[in-house]
Amino acid sequence: MTQSVSNVRVRRTQKLLREALIELIEERGFEALTIGELTERAMVSRAAFYRNYQDKYDLVEQIFEEAMSTLLKAVGDLGREHPSEIWVTFFEHIAEYERLYRALLGRKGSPWFVRKMRASLADLIKERGRLPHGPDTSARPVHTFSDAFVPDIVSTMFVEAITWWLEQGRPYTPKEIARRSSLLASALFKEASTWQ
Repeated sequence: MTQSVSNVRVRRTQKLLREALIELIEERGFEALTIGELTERAMVSRAAFYRNYQDKYDLVEQIFEEAMSTLLKAVGDLGREHPSEIWVTFFEHIAEYERLYRALLGRKGSPWFVRKMRASLADLIKERGRLPHGPDTSARPVHTFSDAFVPDIVSTMFVEAITWWLEQGRPYTPKEIARRSSLLASALFKEASTWQ
């Protein structure tokens, strides 16, 4: 078997498992699903599953890492030049993978995934340290954080904004939900900057 045929099979297996994962989360919830159900739904062998993943958490971890990598690549240098666009790109990414995020962040989703996403967003906020104060992107304040409190609170707010937005059927465009969320986060940063 050639390398390219093997790669196609691996990608096909991963795609089938990911689709089955989302379906089963929607039906039964993340905590209740088993590897047996997952492989049966995906119509792949348990051996094929374990060649790619250690367990269901590893499957979600890889999905999440790929999604965050895609997001960070899309954000790239955008954040340095146009910090408000980070969050527009972020919500566009969420919209593109809506079914996955709705399943994993929803009521039947994974508390582990929610914690992982909050931690990754807190790291992004700490690393970038930027959020615009409103729609005027000429004001580009840089926020530094002496502890994790503010980035953790803001990341929790963004995860809740995502969850609300998806559960409500995305009543705002990615640009509008990004603007509203950024304004709330900026108000929090502004207040936090006055603390001694």
